[in-house]
Order: sequence, then C-alpha cells, then structure tokens
Amino acid sequence: MSANEQLLSGRHALVTGASRGIGIAIAQRLLAEGARVTLLGRQLASVAAAAGKLSTDICYAVAADVGNADQMRAALQDASSRFGPVDILVNNAGQAASAPLHKMDDALWSAMLAVNLTGTYSGMRLVLPSMLERNFGRIVNIASTAGLKGYPYVSAYSAAKHGVIGLTRSVALEVASRNITVNAVCPGYTDTDIVRETVSNIQAKTGRSEGEAMAVLVANNPQRRLIRCEEVANAVAWLCLPGSESVTGQSIAVAGGEIM
Repeated sequence: MSANEQLLSGRHALVTGASRGIGIAIAQRLLAEGARVTLLGRQLASVAAAAGKLSTDICYAVAADVGNADQMRAALQDASSRFGPVDILVNNAGQAASAPLHKMDDALWSAMLAVNLTGTYSGMRLVLPSMLERNFGRIVNIASTAGLKGYPYVSAYSAAKHGVIGLTRSVALEVASRNITVNAVCPGYTDTDIVRETVSNIQAKTGRSEGEAMAVLVANNPQRRLIRCEEVANAVAWLCLPGSESVTGQSIAVAGGEIM
C-alpha cells in the first residue's frame, strides 16, 4: 500500500490491552492504514516488546492499569506528547474470570467491572474533550457476545460487557453531531491466550480432552471455530476508516453467524 492509499495517515490511534492477541492485531491493522499507534498495556516491558515488533517510527508504548484513572491520564499525556491528540481510541483491555454466582466473591466481581467497564469509561472520558474541541473522533470498544447475551459462569464478565454496550450507545448519542462515532465490536470466542486458558480450565474441571473442551466453546458458533484476531481487527479498522461516518452506537458481532 502506497502512502497516498493509507487512509488513516496523520491520525493518532491508541489501543489498550495491546501487548498480545486482539490488541496487537488491531494495532498492526491500524498501522497498515497509516496511523501512528500508541500501544497501552499494564506492563511496559510487554507492550514495548510488542511495539518493537511492529514499528520503531510510528509505534509507541505506554503503561497503565486501565482501571486506574490517574495512571490512564498520565499515559495519555505521554502518548499525546509523542504523537499529538488521540484521534482513535480502541478500548480493548479486558479480563475474563469464571465462577457460578453463588460462589463468586466480591473481589472477582469488582475486578471484572474495573477492567472491562470502568477502564472503558475512563479512556472515553479522558479523550473526549480533545475530540470535541477538534470535531473528530473514532472510539471503538471491544465488548463481547457476552455483552449481547448471557453465558453461564461468567456473570460478572457478562454484566461488565453489557455495561460497555450501554455506555457505547449512550455516548454515541451525546456526540453524534460532532463527527465522533462510538461503536462496540463484539467478538465470539476468539483464538487468544484467554480462551486457551479457558479450555485448560474446562479440561481440569471436567476431565474432557482439549478437543472436547474446545467444542464446548465453539458450539454456539455456526462456523464451529474460534474467531481469528485479524477478523476482529478488520472490523475495528472499518469503523475508523472514511466512509463509516454514519455508523455509530452499534454493537457489531464478529461471531461466525451466532444469533443473539
């Protein structure tokens, strides 16, 4: 792709949870469209290593716990001093933990909301003032099919992702007239470390083989497979590219045809 075909040239994108999996795939996709990309992760060493694999010129790494507003504010100031105000925010950082509700403790509940919901809120709240000043912004929140329907044993995660979708829809309406779009992308089970850990947990708790445990996860996907990280990244990129300006407040499932 030549420089004049890079439709996000000059734009600054910040991707949270960007050291691996879906996050690094999104960063790579936005870089391919010409954006300058800041990768944000909890551990600077991990996210810096990821950034180094992608680019040394238009890729930058910052560290923050997305659930900590002060850390997020400092990281965004650092990123903005390097590449200018954030034009594109992708809230990808997330965690998943499972437990039946009657065995769940308050710490697990609080952790799921802090990372998956409060972290998304914090990032949006911090970048929106600058976006409103410049009358431009693209915000994409990585939710989940768990935010569109319920799954057993992940009620805290599902509640947080339902919250992300409600937050997305509400803020999209608040800024719709200001050339700022806010959307959610909702992957089904995706080929990431988190899903591999889930498969291992199913094996340990049920005695099933890896193949049998995987079959449980993909049973609701009509294509009977895990989603690829690149497929999620493509959906995110489309929402950020010129031509998608009227798409806002949406929750787009990337789930192999799973009906919510």
